[in-house]
Amino acid sequence: MKIKSFARHFVSAITVFCTVSFSAQAQSFIRDAEIEAILRDFTNPVLEAANLRPDDVNIFIINDPTLNAFVARGQNIHLHTGLIMASETPGQLIGVIAHETGHIEGGHNIRRQRDLEIASRPAFVSIGLGLLAIAAGAPDAGAALIASSQQFGYLNFASHTRPQEASADQAALRYMQATGRSPRGLLEFFENFRDIQFSNNAERYRYFYTHPLASDRIESLRQGAERSGLMDLEDDPEEVYQLEMMKAKLFGFIMAPVYVQRKYPPSDTSVPARYARAISAFQSHSLATALSLTDELIEEFPENPYFYELKGQILFENGRFEESVEPNRRSLELAGRVPLLMVNLARSLSAMQTEESLAEAEELLSLATALEAGNAFAWHELAIVLERQGRRPEANLATAEQAFHYGDCDRARSFAA
Repeated sequence: MKIKSFARHFVSAITVFCTVSFSAQAQSFIRDAEIEAILRDFTNPVLEAANLRPDDVNIFIINDPTLNAFVARGQNIHLHTGLIMASETPGQLIGVIAHETGHIEGGHNIRRQRDLEIASRPAFVSIGLGLLAIAAGAPDAGAALIASSQQFGYLNFASHTRPQEASADQAALRYMQATGRSPRGLLEFFENFRDIQFSNNAERYRYFYTHPLASDRIESLRQGAERSGLMDLEDDPEEVYQLEMMKAKLFGFIMAPVYVQRKYPPSDTSVPARYARAISAFQSHSLATALSLTDELIEEFPENPYFYELKGQILFENGRFEESVEPNRRSLELAGRVPLLMVNLARSLSAMQTEESLAEAEELLSLATALEAGNAFAWHELAIVLERQGRRPEANLATAEQAFHYGDCDRARSFAA
């Protein structure tokens, strides 16, 4: 790599990029090779049915217990962990993904921003009237007006977005039919949660602030679903299993052990339950139990790359770096060229700090960043490997890349310069 010329262009790119506002994300994003692969299996056929290139559409997982999904900043689908864990069937989750795809195909994202601006006007009027009422000596009436401002804004926003939502519904029906899937899941999802948008739980389910439901809209969706002739089609058993594995993994990592034991008690010997308990044991620092449960899964399913990945993570995060190399290597061999798994193996090799292990780690991380240039964590690990090899300028450049992809423009400029 020609560091000088590349760095010069990189500084220029940062300067241009950072003239645009790069707002920090309030939410915490989750990266997981297994969950991302499953979501791709669920999503790609829908995208193709919508005549979209799957490689052009990003899927982001947000660690948030609320039930929400949305499209933002172009062709980017965001799914909350709360939505995934609340989905009772693959059809429900795929139906929501199909609905969001309808927003992408319909170009609703740009129009929705304009609708939000228009919808906010009644809320400001209500607040202004409330302040006038308070000033005129009617504090109770003024407080009521101010309190109602959010509801006014919501109702006005709903009136603007309902046509887009109905359009996305019908698009989702087309995609489900084109892929030979039952639209029952999409209909079930909306029916299960139709009353929440006006209840005390509405804040918990933010989905309904941006996806207002109405009886006529659901009825139109029902009629279209029934006309499809696919309502009685059962979910694919493999997809049911994939959904349960996703939910178990998320539950094991996110929830406290007491909740994991309650949902997945030892009497439940299913694979997802054992997976959740293994992860929970790891999270609660029960190393022997975590390794024992994980080894049982590996013995039963020796071709599953993600059980090896879990074992490698358990060993690595407990300081057993050399032992973590083999399961991480096996995970990568089974899964193929997956950047996240390359980073796992590279971290284990880097921690050993031998000349050979650092060279292999650098090779893996260089490939990972080539395949996924926006992977800030891979750039971070590459900076560590280069620093350990005594290559400070290149390590600084990798750190600049890391900061750039995190949106920390000041730090990116500093290290690139």
